[in-house]
Amino acid sequence: MAMGANGQPRRSSLFSALVLILFGTLFLLHNYRGGVNFAELIHHWWPVLLILWGVSKLYERTMGRREGAKAPTVTAGEIFLVLGMLTLVGVFALAEILPGKIQGTEPLWGSEFTYDAAVAPRAVSPTARIAVRIPRGNITVHTADTPELKVAAQKRVRAWSEARAESIANGVRIEIAPDGDDFEVRTSGTDTRAASVSVDLEITVPRKAALTIRDERGDVEVNDAGSELAISTRYGDVTVLNAGAGVSVELGHGDVRVSGVKGNVKISGKGGEVEVSEATGGLTLDGEFYGPIRAEKVAKGVRFISSRTDLTLTQLNGRMEASSGNLDISKSSGDLTLRTKSYVVSLEDVTGRMNIENRGGDVSARFTTPPMEEIEITNKSASISLTLPRASTFELSAECRSGDIDSEFEAPTLKKTTGESGGARLEGKVGTRGPRITLKTSYGSIGLHKGS
Repeated sequence: MAMGANGQPRRSSLFSALVLILFGTLFLLHNYRGGVNFAELIHHWWPVLLILWGVSKLYERTMGRREGAKAPTVTAGEIFLVLGMLTLVGVFALAEILPGKIQGTEPLWGSEFTYDAAVAPRAVSPTARIAVRIPRGNITVHTADTPELKVAAQKRVRAWSEARAESIANGVRIEIAPDGDDFEVRTSGTDTRAASVSVDLEITVPRKAALTIRDERGDVEVNDAGSELAISTRYGDVTVLNAGAGVSVELGHGDVRVSGVKGNVKISGKGGEVEVSEATGGLTLDGEFYGPIRAEKVAKGVRFISSRTDLTLTQLNGRMEASSGNLDISKSSGDLTLRTKSYVVSLEDVTGRMNIENRGGDVSARFTTPPMEEIEITNKSASISLTLPRASTFELSAECRSGDIDSEFEAPTLKKTTGESGGARLEGKVGTRGPRITLKTSYGSIGLHKGS
């Protein structure tokens, strides 16, 4: 036994051996099975290291007393060993997480191998309900007028060697499972959910089949669907081009593009860019989308609910866009109700009834034809600007605290008063008939301008 500087026996660290055995086993399982999730292990099981550390020190203390050695202490080598192992595991965890979170990244570990898979087609009812469920991979769906379900698959496997990749790929199966008149396209096998495995599917279904698609990690594209369509993905982009009925999309991370829908569109969850155009129904956005958000020609309007915004627009003939702190709406004959904050709101030819509450962002509205419906705009800590045609007639009530009101419209009944604290009021009528316009703001100005 080695002796310390004081002549007492010195024991080697049991904890270091336990750490090396533990992490060596984890890395071996990861390489052999391909399904050990290092990020989850660190999150849930890191206290095991403290338990092993304590047990080893208790054992060393007991044995040291028997042999007359000094009580064990936590050494710098043990601390660096733990930090080094956790760092190594963290690198592997990032290698598993980043490819799913960053679109277009190449595998960080090993090489990627691809294998085509043949799936026998199935005869189905023209109006069958078809579900597609896979843990990861891209899904593309086309429609046809034949009552048949066809699936072309490609397995993508990331591994250290081609032999290992082929072994994993052979364990992944693609199935068309019947359930009465319904069918489910799915993957199965022990390695299906491994981070190193993904399956891309190209599917052809009857045009009037109802579709439900669930993909945890991957892009989804559907073309020319003729019936109900529901899509759910945690990480990936969604594209829907031409749908004969309603479309529902649930998103965790990614962009959405939907165009040419004969029905309603609902998008919920969290994501980035959203683009919806040419819908005969309405658009509902429920969640946190960081934009830009674009909607164009949505016959029954837009409902947008988030932690920042509550918007209802009953009809959108033109365009709406929300991005980088700006909310723009142009050419809408529907009624607008908006509750928001920190948006610079710009409206042009929104001719329905208008009720707006904002905070921390300017609000401007411009009309090229005289307004016919009531306008009510309330703002805090920002200004209001309203531009109307010269021939407009209206009844005005404008109030500004800690700011001024500037009006290019004049009339005998239009009177302005100022308060001692610096606020101002402008009330009265311009012309004999017209809608009521109410403008209120604090710590900002109000401008009423004449347009062409």
